[in-house]
Amino acid sequence: MLSSLWRSWQRSREAAALRRRAIPDDLWKRTLVRFPFLRWRSPEEQLELRRLTSLFLDRKEFSAAGGLRLTDAIVVSIAAQAVLPVLKLGLARYDGFVGIVVHPDQVVARRNVQGDDGLVHEYDETLAGEAVQGGPVMLSWRDVREAGRPRSPGYNVVVHEFAHVLDLADGLSDGVPGLPAGLTRAAWLAVLEAQYDAFARRVDAEEETALDPYGASGIDEFFAVASESFFVNPHGLAAEHAPLYEMLARLYLQDPRALAPAP
Repeated sequence: MLSSLWRSWQRSREAAALRRRAIPDDLWKRTLVRFPFLRWRSPEEQLELRRLTSLFLDRKEFSAAGGLRLTDAIVVSIAAQAVLPVLKLGLARYDGFVGIVVHPDQVVARRNVQGDDGLVHEYDETLAGEAVQGGPVMLSWRDVREAGRPRSPGYNVVVHEFAHVLDLADGLSDGVPGLPAGLTRAAWLAVLEAQYDAFARRVDAEEETALDPYGASGIDEFFAVASESFFVNPHGLAAEHAPLYEMLARLYLQDPRALAPAP
């Protein structure tokens, strides 16, 4: 009886959220045109993507910085892309944070790191996005808009940062998100580390790669960069990192390569 009442309450709560955050047809169509990889879905998945986008907007708090004026087009664009990694996993994977801060462009952050000599060194880092445990997630709107454009086929800062959110769920930024049943940490790392090492060698040799060379900066960044490509350039990822593609398909319960146009 109690479980039935709980499910009924949840359904009512979700229906109210969907009414509050209903996305107008015209705005949704423009979002799909701007980001073609969102269209690589069956009609049923498109409906679920739109539903989860509305629920995401209802659960998260967007704020602007640097003089940017938030519009419906901006928040829907970000929310729809953020939902992609959890389309089959559920929004509960994002329950650990609420805030999303959007800047008009990349930002410069002051960093402090202790070197092997024991001294603290300071440097500036230019960021297109950043995710920290507990949030907020920071995004550059200029970089968000780059997603899906022909000159940046594997680039998606939203998917990248939300892959970090999944990675950080256990408090560690180590390239190991919550894994599905049947996929052990050892099996995950056996593939991820081997693919990362091979990729890093190619980057060091200055070879052309389908993945952003930034992924060679650490295994956590490699996971996030590979996740970007998985959703927006699946053919490129599968061609260069077939074992990694198959493992990400098990993680995300999706196969974008089967839906994406042939390159």
